[in-house]
Amino acid sequence: MQTPMINWNTLNANERETYLKRPAIANNELLAKQVFSIIEQVINHGDQAIYDLTEKFDGIKLSTLAVSAKQIEEAIARLSEKRLNAIHTAYNNIIKFHSAQAFTDITVETTPGVVCTLKSEPIESVGLYIPAGSAPLPSTVLMLGAPAKLAGCERVVLVCPPDKNGQLADEVLAAAYTCGITEIYTVGGAQAIAALAKGTDSIKPVNKVFGPGNSYVTEAKKQLSQLVPGFTIDMPAGPSEVLVLADENANPAFIAADLLSQAEHGPDSQVILVTNSQGIIDATQAELQAQLALLSRKEIAAKALSQSRLILTDSMTQAIDVSNEYGPEHLIVQTENAANLVGMLRNAGSIFVGKYTPESAGDYASGTNHVLPTYGYSKVISSLSLADFSRRYTVQEISPQGLQNLSECLIELTDAEGLDAHQRAVTLRLEEINKR
Repeated sequence: MQTPMINWNTLNANERETYLKRPAIANNELLAKQVFSIIEQVINHGDQAIYDLTEKFDGIKLSTLAVSAKQIEEAIARLSEKRLNAIHTAYNNIIKFHSAQAFTDITVETTPGVVCTLKSEPIESVGLYIPAGSAPLPSTVLMLGAPAKLAGCERVVLVCPPDKNGQLADEVLAAAYTCGITEIYTVGGAQAIAALAKGTDSIKPVNKVFGPGNSYVTEAKKQLSQLVPGFTIDMPAGPSEVLVLADENANPAFIAADLLSQAEHGPDSQVILVTNSQGIIDATQAELQAQLALLSRKEIAAKALSQSRLILTDSMTQAIDVSNEYGPEHLIVQTENAANLVGMLRNAGSIFVGKYTPESAGDYASGTNHVLPTYGYSKVISSLSLADFSRRYTVQEISPQGLQNLSECLIELTDAEGLDAHQRAVTLRLEEINKR
């Protein structure tokens, strides 16, 4: 069954808004109650709750939560040299790109004798959530673990749901080892987020948690960030999405492959083609059907395609407007002179320029981070970077002369706001300076 084409110029404002809506995220009252119940169980019963919930949801009765150094060594030994080289290549590229993001303290003398500094320090402890629903995700380990290591976070904890044998994928453990992560636990779902936020006998709490997950994980992150003082999350999360901008010079086979590579993530993924060419839409529809039949995850991809959009515009300028309004997680530009369009593109988590730049490169090994804002949050939230693993704070130092230089301004503004104690904190010091 082919996806119908949408002619943008025949739609009114309300119809256009409807066609750019995301699939609804499960955020119902039942889900919220279920997740809160899981959180309460972990808070009240700690490790035992995690064992019980893991047996209930993952179908495995664990005897321990922590992954041993021996298990990590054995996992690495089982992998081929080719697989390990791929992990190391991706890691090195991610490190190279994120190393360039290192922050240097900024010091400014705003007024003679008044020196202000912006400093940065790593977040002390971070938790990395690695999903393992239908496939292991060593790429996510690298995308989270490499910047955590670069930032200098003192404690990095990785959690991941176990398989039916109570194990984690060899690639996940190898990637963790490559990033210097040795504190690893076989726990997933909302219970893992609860353990990271509140702590148990086995798992000490962390300050911030990173990583994607299903609706239970997403809801747990949301609730716990509001329940636990000093605990926060990386960013709001929604289903994966990609938008391809294409003109008549694009390659329909490449477009279809890019759309399907996102569609295979999950049935709620959203894939969109926006083009000024009817011929490209027709050819892409044919390619989608042909390539879909070849996929091992074709049932998942087919469900995602049922919510896809193939949008025809009257110009590339209008196509760009559609993309900017949607604000995709991934934006692929397959047009003539694609690089010339970058300055016109806004509201995208990550942009892939030119027909030889597949989203897959950013997902794995080009060096950019694949943890990106979804669900329209690209309009206000940045893609994950080294800065997310640190906190910024300011320092100021004022000399006696500096305080005298600033005093008239301070006294006038504290008087305007009627804050006598604020003003007195200035004038008492001025009196002492004047006596000297």
